[in-house]
Amino acid sequence: MTRLDGRVERGNRTRRLVLNRTVDIASVEGLEALSVGRLATELRLSKSGVFALFGSKEELQLATVREAARIFTERVIRPAEKEAAGVGRVWRLCELWLEYSRGRVFPGGCFFYEVIAEFDARSGSVHDAVVRAQRDWTALVERTIAGACDAGELRADTDVPQLAFELVALMETANVVSVLQDEESAYLRARVGVTARLRSAAVDPERVPQVPRLP
Repeated sequence: MTRLDGRVERGNRTRRLVLNRTVDIASVEGLEALSVGRLATELRLSKSGVFALFGSKEELQLATVREAARIFTERVIRPAEKEAAGVGRVWRLCELWLEYSRGRVFPGGCFFYEVIAEFDARSGSVHDAVVRAQRDWTALVERTIAGACDAGELRADTDVPQLAFELVALMETANVVSVLQDEESAYLRARVGVTARLRSAAVDPERVPQVPRLP
């Protein structure tokens, strides 16, 4: 049993090592850039050992999407949930997302923006996993906004799906402009936009932090 437990733990360590690399590769080059041979060479592992952990390229891609979602949850979702339901939580969620992109948690910026562009017109299990991740994120933003409405901090007539769509659009635009042009000012512009939208919907605009505008 001890020998078996040790083998399982070594397998788990190797799996973590591989996925730490695959999320970085995919955020820059896409999921199609992943291959057992490349990973074995870069990480100095046996090809058979890497293949045994995943079994196919598709499963490697799916595992990479799941790992990126886990990291995103740890860096963005769980910290935001520490804030009380209300407009402050909505702001915090957007701020954490912008910092996740700006801080290059993944070297290519937002992992999901990259793989959505890669798989948006395809079909299959990887496409479906990417769609679920995107829908889960949008649904979370909507629930957070709805929670602020229920708390009486956003106006009762707030169009929740519309506001969520606009906030996500501002964040994603900051990500793509920053990655494409190496331009950090896009994050400040997004913060200004998020602030303006939340203040316009807030019962008490002073609950929404002000951010300095670009000159």
